[in-house]
Amino acid sequence: MDKFNSLTGIAAPLPMMNVDTDMIIPKQHLKTIKRTGLGQFLFDELRFQQTGEEIPDFILNQSPYRDAKILITGENFGCGSSREHAPWALLDFGIRCVIAPSFADIFFNNCFKNGILPITLSQPKVDTLMNDSQNPETATMTVDLSEQIIKRSNGETITFNVDEFRKHCLLNGLDDISLTLQKDEKIAAFERQQQASLPWLWANA
Repeated sequence: MDKFNSLTGIAAPLPMMNVDTDMIIPKQHLKTIKRTGLGQFLFDELRFQQTGEEIPDFILNQSPYRDAKILITGENFGCGSSREHAPWALLDFGIRCVIAPSFADIFFNNCFKNGILPITLSQPKVDTLMNDSQNPETATMTVDLSEQIIKRSNGETITFNVDEFRKHCLLNGLDDISLTLQKDEKIAAFERQQQASLPWLWANA
């Protein structure tokens, strides 16, 4: 998992409430367990017509938001089914931070496990950033995880809270597997001890 420290980029406004995971990545695109290649299907039914042509009015089909790294959106983002493909699609598109008043719990947790920073802010603060993002001239902002601040284009900052353990994992690029491998020596020591005391468990190893 890539480390997340400071991210500067275009923020795309998506002023919608209750954006569910099927809207983020429709069910017909869940045929793979690979984490790559899903960005092209992000918000598929909002971005494209049935003929495959782009819908010009959708924000991610407009410049400069095609290159968005941050998404500003409404409350209860990521609700619906618990598909991990949703953060995979966001990440593959290039979005590494989502800012909203609230998130669905499973989606929120899946973001951290995949290197995306979900930030929960009060509605007035989200509204401020939403207004910034709706103007291409002020849509560039910086999210600094180590300092826990969002720096607006005018230089003003907005602070945010994040769980210390999750912050540690993002800063160091640690997913669940990486965290387990940090205990590699203790795991190996346990296995050696078990092999000596319970050799029958390892007869066919």
